[in-house]
Amino acid sequence: MKAFFALLAAAIAPFVAAHYTFPDFISNGATAADWVYVRETANHYSNGPVTSVTDPEFRCYELDLENTAASTSIATVEAGSTIGFQAVSSGASDIAFFDIKADPILFSRIAPSITQDAATGKTWFKIYEQAPVFENGALTFPSETQTQFTLTIPKSLPSGQYLVRAEQIALHVASTYGGAQFYIGCAQVNVVNGGSGTPGPLVSIPGVYTGYEPGILINIYDLPSNFTGYQAPGPAIWQG
Repeated sequence: MKAFFALLAAAIAPFVAAHYTFPDFISNGATAADWVYVRETANHYSNGPVTSVTDPEFRCYELDLENTAASTSIATVEAGSTIGFQAVSSGASDIAFFDIKADPILFSRIAPSITQDAATGKTWFKIYEQAPVFENGALTFPSETQTQFTLTIPKSLPSGQYLVRAEQIALHVASTYGGAQFYIGCAQVNVVNGGSGTPGPLVSIPGVYTGYEPGILINIYDLPSNFTGYQAPGPAIWQG
């Protein structure tokens, strides 16, 4: 069983301004309405984060672990095309900037089936990441005014149904275990005109993190003297 996950690490501005969700899937420049192709999450009203990396809800944070997948539509996308997510805060028309003093990390993962059970094993892999930049003794966050992100599906990804997972990690209170805040959204897609690549390395969710990784357990206000750069958690990127 194969899967694919893209990790984007982007960072943000000086103060906590809003929590958010990723309800809007983007395909070739077109942004869908809330929760059409993205499984509705349990925080769709509160916009609150997931903080436990071991809970089953860490996978997609569904409103209903048994029924949400079946009630979500499937977007048809081509291998090699551009996809992404748009963040929303509070309501359907309230766009959120990622303006938190944090290191947001976005994961997009694709699993080989739309069903929840198909994504429970080692079926996930990373296809993208964007990490904060370490310069002049501090981390800087390139996406401080970003409301959405996009990435390219590897052209060699085999055709089939996939689950695309977006994840952003806010690190403003990540100096203690369990302090990192994860914002998650999973879109359901059917990839067409794919190739014959073999994605990997494969990981499971939950299971991909322990919560003690240096990119998750970190004091961004007081970096150690030997700090040389941010280490994005998770597996290596599959280039396709």
